[in-house]
Amino acid sequence: MSCPIGCYDCCMKCLGGVPYCSLVATLLCFSGIALFCGCGHQALTETERLIETYFARNLQDYITLAYLIQYFQYVIYGLASFFFLYCIVLLAEGFYTTSAAKQTFGEFRSTLCGRCLSSTFILITYLLAVVWLLVFAFSALPVYFFYNMDSTCHTITVLTETPASINQLCIDARQYGLLPWNAMPGKACGMTLSNVCKTREFRVTYDLYIAAFAGAGITLLALLTYMVSTTYNFAVLRYLGRKGIGTRC
Repeated sequence: MSCPIGCYDCCMKCLGGVPYCSLVATLLCFSGIALFCGCGHQALTETERLIETYFARNLQDYITLAYLIQYFQYVIYGLASFFFLYCIVLLAEGFYTTSAAKQTFGEFRSTLCGRCLSSTFILITYLLAVVWLLVFAFSALPVYFFYNMDSTCHTITVLTETPASINQLCIDARQYGLLPWNAMPGKACGMTLSNVCKTREFRVTYDLYIAAFAGAGITLLALLTYMVSTTYNFAVLRYLGRKGIGTRC
């Protein structure tokens, strides 16, 4: 199909209709959600295995934790689906607004419905950013737990020549709310804890939680970028509306 105004000018007009801010936010959101959901799901599975193997001997001690882990894994499935669809919708809205602003694709007009949709997206994205800020803070808790555990194991390695002090160094899962206070043993101390830290399960789980935490941060950055993008889009549509470039729905 030939372009009467020249190939270069045609390509420039097409590129001018791309909402780069929304596109960058979409890529960030996809990568962040993939990291958070994928790594978070596997990290929860590995956590249950660690607790079952090294911190609890009775099924009843960690059955509540197992149910919570299963519940959060289902929540992760829902989050992945929701954010995938929502990012696509926001990207489409960005394409619409950019086209309306630059009038790249024919007779696009700023309508009342378009401005209502943009304001709705601003509100939803703002609420999601606030909620996700809490998710981001919450995802730091397991990283903090495993960091303390790793630091304690490092201290045990340094103090291997004084066994008496080593046995006083412990990580108690009950203090972090992972197990009830009557769980046995509920904690790992000394060389037992050091051996736990050397296992593949511990290292993999620690790395997965760090990746999930990074994914939550990337997703939060994407939502903040979406907030800037949708606010700008709304301002553009209001400007077009005041200029009289279409006000009907």
